[in-house]
Amino acid sequence: MARVEVAREAGACYGVERALEMTEHALEGGQGRVRTLGPLIHNPRVVESLGTRGASVVEDPREAAGSALVLRTHGVTPAIEAEARELCSSVIDATCPFVKKVHRAAERLAAEGYRVVIVGEAGHPEVTATLAHAPGAVVVGTAEEALALPRARKTGVVVQTTQSAALLAEVVTALLARTEELRVVNTICEATSGHQGACAELAARADVMVVIGGRNSANTTRLAEIARAACPKTHHVEGADELEAAWFSGVGLVGVTAGASTPSSQIRAVVSAIESMIGE
Repeated sequence: MARVEVAREAGACYGVERALEMTEHALEGGQGRVRTLGPLIHNPRVVESLGTRGASVVEDPREAAGSALVLRTHGVTPAIEAEARELCSSVIDATCPFVKKVHRAAERLAAEGYRVVIVGEAGHPEVTATLAHAPGAVVVGTAEEALALPRARKTGVVVQTTQSAALLAEVVTALLARTEELRVVNTICEATSGHQGACAELAARADVMVVIGGRNSANTTRLAEIARAACPKTHHVEGADELEAAWFSGVGLVGVTAGASTPSSQIRAVVSAIESMIGE
């Protein structure tokens, strides 16, 4: 008989839960119109749900003039935050505290004369915000990109919170050949590391893996990659309606994990649907 097992660490992290609570409070607190600066989290279904309740997405503080504006979990640049505070009736800073840790570390390294290297994905909103806290910083996404950097006397490293420890190790090894002094501040979120380890452990035992979360979510996409490396029959879905019964035919263990932007309600809905399909 097939059974479903959820990874021991899966789903919404502290920063996401905090942001959702802050936005809920704003919607219920009589603050008038509520807007979020960019998608609050990388989960299209949650963002759509918030929009139907009045928290629509804007891409510029000028679009939210006179409204309450929630700053997304990924953070914003200091210039954008200053503009928001000038134009909006109130600003609710839902930036994840672990993302703020990256900002502070980058600022400190830059002030101490280090060339700042951000290990992460160029163009990701978290990385874009971090760059603004350390003018002159560079983004590196692979060891090859690190090796291509010019030599520097002092290099300081921070990491996008959702990156993997394996990538950080590869980049650090490469940078050792490009600098005389290397200082590394490991800013990978503990929830990210925990999710990835639990995913790998479950995928090694599962016949099928289902990874739940937004396709625009970096950490969810990484979970799908980790799961697929151990369990080729891995499926990344955003909701229960994307499941296919054929995936579970003749299997013993169905593993389920979810990205850091996936609320527990979405996990329960997917698990319930899988159980119906396998006849539990």
